[in-house]
Amino acid sequence: MTRVVTTDPLAPFQWLGAAESQVDPLGEIFSVGFFRNLDPSEVVRRFSKGEDSGQESDFEELNDRMVEFLGKTGGGQGGGHVGVLRAGAWSVAIEPVGWWMTDRKALADLSRDCEVLAITRHDYAEPSLEYAIDGTIVTGHRLFYPHDRWGCDPDRLNDYMRELGMELDMTNDDISYGTIVPRAFALAAKVTGVSFTPDMLDQPLLIGPIAYRWQPPHHTTA
Repeated sequence: MTRVVTTDPLAPFQWLGAAESQVDPLGEIFSVGFFRNLDPSEVVRRFSKGEDSGQESDFEELNDRMVEFLGKTGGGQGGGHVGVLRAGAWSVAIEPVGWWMTDRKALADLSRDCEVLAITRHDYAEPSLEYAIDGTIVTGHRLFYPHDRWGCDPDRLNDYMRELGMELDMTNDDISYGTIVPRAFALAAKVTGVSFTPDMLDQPLLIGPIAYRWQPPHHTTA
């Protein structure tokens, strides 16, 4: 039997861009963050603003807590919980139905004294990638528009991005949603050395609450 070997760098991450009709355990809205040299318990503490060190459980329990939180809040605050596992020098944080990892104010806290690369898939808003070191956004972009980057060093990851075929100098209106999310996770793998694969969802997780909340703007009347 001839063994087929793929050289497609996006192949291991296609499951993360799956359409709604396909098998996709994380769904249409989720975030994943890679935290360098932080233990899972410290990552949970940061998400909980020091109030919780996490409880050992699994992805099913993480989803159950997320569903319960959504039932109480109506979805405007995300999934309310994060699950974290260790992968070499990095901790990988999984946030179902959430986007706090790429919220810049939250990321400033989460990346204090460490390095964080975070990706949000959001089919009803703007999926994005943020790379932060010690409270400062180094580079980031909306996944549809890799040419439009921000941060103190927006070109830091350009060599990796070019290797993955990202258009850095102009808009490409032909980019498909099914490509942008796998490409972002392929970029994360180049930066961190960690490939976020489906079997990670089968590993034990340290689960804790997310203390960040969206506050509506205050209006004053004369």
